[in-house]
Amino acid sequence: MYSQIEIEAPPHRVWDTLVDFDAYADWNPFIRKIGGAARPGGRLTVEIHPRGGRPMTFRPIVLRAQPHRELRWRGRLLLPGLFDGEHIFSIAPLSSTRVRFSQREKFSGLLVPLGRRMLLDATLRGFEEMNQALERRCALTGAGVGRI
Repeated sequence: MYSQIEIEAPPHRVWDTLVDFDAYADWNPFIRKIGGAARPGGRLTVEIHPRGGRPMTFRPIVLRAQPHRELRWRGRLLLPGLFDGEHIFSIAPLSSTRVRFSQREKFSGLLVPLGRRMLLDATLRGFEEMNQALERRCALTGAGVGRI
C-alpha cells in the first residue's frame, strides 16, 4: 500500500513536523497520538483513528529513524506472523524547498487475507488524509504559525 504527496517545504521542516509527536493531535486526522521517541530500537505507542472506524492503539518498534529522510516501524498483533505491519514514512528531496513525502505499509501474516479489503481502504484513506494535513501543517510552520 502506498500514498505520496509533493510538499512545498524543505526536508528538515517535513521531518521536524513528522517527529513532533506531541503536536499530532493539533493537525493529524489519522494518527492522533504517538508516544515515545523516533530512535531505532525504541518502542512507540501509536493511536490511529480511521475515518468511520474505531480508534486503535498499537506498540511498534522503530526500525529506522534517518533525519530528513525516513522513519520506519514494525507493529504486530499478538504474536509475530499473525498480523504484522511495517510502516515507512519517506522524505525525498526534489529541491531545497520541495519534497516528495510518501507512506508505505507492508502487511504480512496469517490474518491479513481475512480483512484485506476493509483494511486497505481505511488505511489508504488515512494515509491520504494525513499527507494532505502534513502539507498544510508544513505550510503553516513555514509561515511562522504552529509549534515548530
